[in-house]
Formats: sequence, structure tokens, C-alpha cells
Amino acid sequence: MTATAVRYREHGGPEVLELEEVPLPQPGPGEVRVAVRAAGVNAIDWKLRTGFPGGPGDPLDGPRGTGIELAGTIDALGPGVTGWRLGDAVFGQVATGAVATHAIADAAALAPKPDDLTYEEAAALPVAVETAGRALDRLGMAERTTEGTAERTAEGMTLLIHAVAGGVGLAAAQLALARGARVIGTASERHHAFLRALGVHPVAYGEGLAERLPESVDRVLDASGRGELELSVRLTGDPDKVVTIADPAGAARLGVHFSSGGKSTMREGSGEALLAAARRVRLPIAEVFPLERTADAHRRSQDGHLLGKLIITTESFLPR
Repeated sequence: MTATAVRYREHGGPEVLELEEVPLPQPGPGEVRVAVRAAGVNAIDWKLRTGFPGGPGDPLDGPRGTGIELAGTIDALGPGVTGWRLGDAVFGQVATGAVATHAIADAAALAPKPDDLTYEEAAALPVAVETAGRALDRLGMAERTTEGTAERTAEGMTLLIHAVAGGVGLAAAQLALARGARVIGTASERHHAFLRALGVHPVAYGEGLAERLPESVDRVLDASGRGELELSVRLTGDPDKVVTIADPAGAARLGVHFSSGGKSTMREGSGEALLAAARRVRLPIAEVFPLERTADAHRRSQDGHLLGKLIITTESFLPR
């Protein structure tokens, strides 16, 4: 039996992505195989395709898959897997290869797909909520629970998020709001009405940003990477109160923490954390692409200025 996957054999632009027939992957110990219904697109996908972090460099030693988050149904169980059954609807992160009809996942990194989420909506969440949660933890805005009650750890804080309309920005905004913070976010003006309805105070990008802010800022999350770190440090007065997920060079220069999970930030029990976050976060779908147009999805991701997430679906490959 075979599967269909999007892979690349050399670093480069979106044109290196190819749709290929591959052997059906088999799950190992602690793993499951997922029949993929939808996969999310993240900046790390196209950065890895181009040779991130050091550029194209040496040739690849073989074909590489793309994509690290998915939603679908379990269709094979590896040795030692308990708690899952064939046909269970799930979502979560994988090491690689989510953009395919079938992918291998660590069983502990998956969560049951909530009934009120479509496969596309579920596939949009894993990377965004994990990255956002990790950044907020670093900023001292972690969620703590006592005897089943969540503590509003960010009560009274004001968080500025650069590029708040993207997947990570929107996830961070919703999590921070739930923890009692006030959230200000930079975004294109066409997204401002949506952000206001969410509870975020939107401001326009660009020159004069400091003067447009409605209040002082306690913490900053940079999901943009477009040179905002120096201003962010000035606003907070302390580089330790700023986190970037998009500007490693600026972080190194200014002493700001750069938070990156690389290909995947899966860890034991991460499925449980994902499910808890999914109860508080909803991400709009900016655009949906069929599997055979993955290259177009990468191009759209590189263009940026999205509201929410890009999704790739396998619908055209599903049995009729």
C-alpha cells in the first residue's frame, strides 16, 4: 500500500516541493499512524525548505517531508500504544511530514479533536498554541492551577504583541486575555475590527508606533521579526521582558530571549496541554489549499500579513 506526500530533495523556493507516491508509513513503539485530513502551514516549514538556519548549505541526504501539525483519524497503532482506538479523530504535532495523506505521530503528542472543531480548525492550533504558551511562560504570564481553579497570573499586565493577527499572535492574545492581561497588538488596519471583537486593542504598524500605544507596556511578544525589538526593549525597560519568535539576530544583539522549538516541540503529555489550550483558542482560517497546491500555500505564507492560519487539506485524495 502507498501514501501520497509532499516532499523536496533540495533546498530552494516553493518549486522544489513535489507530490509523490511513497510507501505507507508504519508506526513504531509509542506511535500511531494518522490518516491526515488537514495540515497547518507555519513559517518554519518554508524556512526549513530554504535551508534554515544557515542557508541552503550541503545537499540533502534524501527526500524530506514538510509540515509539523495535523488533524485526522488514527488508522494504525504502534506497539505499546494505549488509550487510542482505530478511527479516533485527533489533532497535534508531528516531527515532520504532516503534509501527506498519512503521517506518523507520537501518541502522547496527540489530543482528541473536539467535536465543535472542524479538521481544518483543529489543524490550525497545535503549533500556534504551543509556541504562544511557551512565550507567555517565559514572560512570566504562565497559567497556574490550584485545586482545579486557574489563577489569572497576568492580571493587570499589558502585553504588546507584534503581528497579533497571525496564528501565534492570535493564540497568545487569547491565552493572555484569559489570564487577565490587557492586550495591544500591531496589525494591518483591515484586521482591526476582528481584533477589537476579540478584546485586543489594535494599532497600526510602522513609524510612530510608540505614540499610538494607548498605555504603557509591561511585556512584549514579537511574532513579526521586522525590526521591532529595539523599541520593545525601550518600552519595557528590560530585555528580559521581551520575547521574540521571529528575530534571532536582533535577540542576540539586544539580549532578548529568542524562543524557537525548531522542527517540533513535542514532549510527553503535550496532547493534554494542547487540548486544554484548545478550549480557549480559536483561529480563523485565512485560506485552504489542496495537497497538490502546497507550493502555493508556502508562497502565501512567505508573503505574510495573514489573519489566522493557512491550511492544506487532503480532501481530493479521500476515498469517494
